[in-house]
Amino acid sequence: MLSVDRAQVMAYRIAAQELHRPHGDVASLAVLDLGVQDAQRGSARLALTARLDVDPAVLSGERFRDTLHGADVTLAWTHRGAPHLHRAAELPAMAASLVPVNDVDAQARLAWQRGDVAKAGMPPTEALRTAAVALHDVVDATMTKGAASERVTPRLPEGLVRWCRPCQATHIHEQVMRLTTLRAGVRLEPDVFPATLTPLSGGLLAQEPDTAACTEVARRYLRLHGPATAAETAGFLGTTKRVAGAMWPEELVEVDFAGRQAWLTPEDVGALENPPEPDVVRLLPPSDPLLQARDRRTLVPDDGHHKQVWRVLGNPGVLLANGEIVATWRAKTAGRTRLDVTIEPLLPLHPADHAAVEDEAARVAAARGFPNVRVSVS
Repeated sequence: MLSVDRAQVMAYRIAAQELHRPHGDVASLAVLDLGVQDAQRGSARLALTARLDVDPAVLSGERFRDTLHGADVTLAWTHRGAPHLHRAAELPAMAASLVPVNDVDAQARLAWQRGDVAKAGMPPTEALRTAAVALHDVVDATMTKGAASERVTPRLPEGLVRWCRPCQATHIHEQVMRLTTLRAGVRLEPDVFPATLTPLSGGLLAQEPDTAACTEVARRYLRLHGPATAAETAGFLGTTKRVAGAMWPEELVEVDFAGRQAWLTPEDVGALENPPEPDVVRLLPPSDPLLQARDRRTLVPDDGHHKQVWRVLGNPGVLLANGEIVATWRAKTAGRTRLDVTIEPLLPLHPADHAAVEDEAARVAAARGFPNVRVSVS
């Protein structure tokens, strides 16, 4: 059995997620195999900036949408109901993976308690199917999320809508909408605010459970975040360990990861055995693909630092240097021409990395459309 330590796993993941910037082709980015989360405005843009060997200015402003369009990449609510960039050609398979395999799976993905199921008045799988059909019927043109909610809410049973105090109105249940929009054949417009929906051609993208589609997503998680366990994969999918076990890929390779059992796809064993040196410095945005692994102690061994990296609201970005997450960072504008980047160390910063941090901050600024940048360490 292959035995690996944390440093080896970090080096493997950094390479698997192409943080060495091996090319400049958006469409072939490995992280798009699973999707790139756009949790905060512009975070997906910066995740691509960290990986692509291109002038970051091509990802700034409206050019970002043009770049995505040219690569046939778009946005949709997918894993855990979060918005992710995906290759447009893969949306049908991704939609199929979102159809719960049973009521336990559906309830977990909805994060519903028994009381929520009782209020719905129907099994969770039926609730999601009902919402998908209704959304498909009403989203017949590009419209804002609010307009879509206004149209679909009257068509849904009382148990699938909620009173929204800030809006002083009744809306479709937020997670129900997020988990069913792609199934309904509806995507999101990338880099458009407020959230805007556009129907895809054809009917519903997915109606029945597709275990093979779920298994493929689990396999892709292992390729980017392995070696990993079924429980960790379940956390990414938003389901239970038992459900993830039922969709677990066959012919995986068992790995001893620092004394615990984990799994990896066979074709990636060689890369894990001999990963390239993780000699890169990168400013990664909040919810970057690297941070999506569910074994957070692998990414950040000190539990005391977890609350600084993963917050309930308003996560910072992180500074990756030579295989370690060594700091968090935030940026704020200073007028129309400068971006100020503040670094908050978690570990001692090596003086040799300071120039690389300046360079990466300049890339972040260029991707956000700022010609100037100032870096400070708090």
